[in-house]
Amino acid sequence: MSFNNFAGAIPSWFGFLRRLQVINIRNDSYTGSIPSSFSNISTVETLNLNFNSIEGQIPKVIGSLINLRELNLRGNMLIGSITLSLSNASRLETLDITFNSLQGNIPEGIDNLHNLKLLGIQDNQLMAYQDIFPTVYAMVYQYSKGFIYHNLSHCSQLQLLGLSDNEFYGPIHSEIGRLTNLQVLALGTNHFTGIIPQEIGNVVNLVELGIEENQITGSVPISLFNISSLQLLLLAQNNLSETSKEISNLVELEKLDVAANSFSGSLDTEIFNISGLGIIDISFNNLSGSLPPNIGSILPNIEELYLGNLTNLVWTIPHSISNCSKLTTLELADNKLTGLIPNSLGYLTHLQLLNLRGNNLTRDSSLSFPTSLTNCRKLTFLSLYLNPLNGMLPYSTGNLSTSLRTLVSNSCTIQGRIPNEVGNLSKLLFLSLSRNNLVGSITTSIENLKKIQRFELTNNKLTGFIGEHIGIGNLQDLVVLDLSSNNTIGSLPQEIGNLKSVTKIDISINEFPNEIPREIKGLQNLAHLSLRHNKLQGSTLDSVSNMVGLEFLDLSHNDISGIIPMSLEKLQNLKHFNVSVNKLYRQIPSMGPFKNLSSQFFIYNKELCGSSRFSVPPCPTSSKHKSNRKKLLVLYLLMGITLLFSPIILVCVWIRYRRLKTAPQQDDSLAAITRERISYYELRQATDALSESNLIGSGSFGSVY
Repeated sequence: MSFNNFAGAIPSWFGFLRRLQVINIRNDSYTGSIPSSFSNISTVETLNLNFNSIEGQIPKVIGSLINLRELNLRGNMLIGSITLSLSNASRLETLDITFNSLQGNIPEGIDNLHNLKLLGIQDNQLMAYQDIFPTVYAMVYQYSKGFIYHNLSHCSQLQLLGLSDNEFYGPIHSEIGRLTNLQVLALGTNHFTGIIPQEIGNVVNLVELGIEENQITGSVPISLFNISSLQLLLLAQNNLSETSKEISNLVELEKLDVAANSFSGSLDTEIFNISGLGIIDISFNNLSGSLPPNIGSILPNIEELYLGNLTNLVWTIPHSISNCSKLTTLELADNKLTGLIPNSLGYLTHLQLLNLRGNNLTRDSSLSFPTSLTNCRKLTFLSLYLNPLNGMLPYSTGNLSTSLRTLVSNSCTIQGRIPNEVGNLSKLLFLSLSRNNLVGSITTSIENLKKIQRFELTNNKLTGFIGEHIGIGNLQDLVVLDLSSNNTIGSLPQEIGNLKSVTKIDISINEFPNEIPREIKGLQNLAHLSLRHNKLQGSTLDSVSNMVGLEFLDLSHNDISGIIPMSLEKLQNLKHFNVSVNKLYRQIPSMGPFKNLSSQFFIYNKELCGSSRFSVPPCPTSSKHKSNRKKLLVLYLLMGITLLFSPIILVCVWIRYRRLKTAPQQDDSLAAITRERISYYELRQATDALSESNLIGSGSFGSVY
């Protein structure tokens, strides 16, 4: 039932199949916990739940499966401790609980599993003081966990013991020599201390030994080199100080990793006499010597050779290295190698990584070795950093492997122009040609490097115009853009807003005269922006006020004018802000990140003011300014009232106008009526001879009838 993508909880009805002998549901998508009903299957011999998403603890009922021989729980999400009940499964031969989140210690009673052949508990979170393999039962203090008893040396049938990638402390005990059937011993990436015991030589069937990334001291015991079956020896990142020439006795050795120790003295050439070696790593040690001139014939099977950062590796790269036809990795960085970089490297057709950084290697008159490397069609990494090549990049650079991801040639005194053919390296992720003597313009073919993530040309003598024609806006995967310390002119194109992944832009110490494009405010991932020592103008700080991820901003030594927006106070990640030597004025913000900024970041500006800690005068607060503010406030208030009542006044005027327009017509008609003359006789007759019965009223001017 494995490899079927079954999902959901593990069916509990498995527990009712009482004659079941094998349960194999590895590499599915089961979740939940291990069903307790499994305790009913007394006949089960194999329980394989590898690589699911099972959670919870290892149930105690597992210990009741008396016929269980294989328990595989690798690659799940189990937590808690290793259950003590497992010691009851006395027939258990395989216990693999690697790649979980188990804690605690190896439980007491595990030594009862005398038939155990494989014990794998790598990559958990087990943490304890482990005196591995004590001679007798011993009470061992386990930090923060109490006391335990155990004795793995009683598990004499063990063939594989994997304890790597945990948090175990303590020495490797001499009782390890009793595990004579052991073939794989993995103790790497813990905190083991002390020495490698001489008794390790008794484990004569050992094929793989890994004690890397611990705190082991002393010498590598000579007895170890008597294990002729050993194929893999990993002792890297310890404090070992001495080895022996007897290492050449390990005739079956295929991988040797003793990097990052404290080995000193001469480089033992006996290492190179093991013809079966495919991987050698002795880098980061205090060794002196040179590469054997016949290295190509004595290491015919070498695939990866790491000899970087040795104290005094001298002489040249031998031409015979071209006979190492299987070589994929050649790491010779940070040594004292001299002479020409041999063109014969081009015969290493399987070469993927070539690191010659930090030597004193030179080239022939035509810098032809890059041309020879065009035969290495699998090359993905090439570093020539800090070698005095003193030449021009040939056009053939563009014919390097189309698989090339990294090309680093910093500080190589390279001259001339960047060849247009560089644009052919379409899968390039990292291009650095910094600190050379490159001249001319940046080639427009750069826009073809669609996948480029780091583009560095700092400290050269490049000139010419940078703008839209370079096509920087098309490099949408760009993370780092560094063109600092050149003589380029132009401006950042508006398309720079397309660089949504960019975290660093450094174009300082150039001749950029224009403003920062407002599109830059869309770069929310930008953490480092340096445009110092240019000729930038205008008010550009508003463009960066919304870049919440900004940590470093340097605009010093420009011609920027305007104010420092108070909105910059919300840039809580800002740690460096330098606008010195500009034409800024008004108040310096004092809250947010500005609380921790030095006054030196604001010097030599026009009229900045603010807090005394910035060494600037206080901002004006006189009564005149207050009066002006009040006048402005009254003015704005009157304007508001005027705007509010203006429509009403207009309506009233219009109504009045309409009334005045119609009033004269009525007056004219009345006037026409009153123009007719009335005689006295008619008045007497109408008022009944001015009879008092018709009298309406009397006044100083007469009576009204």
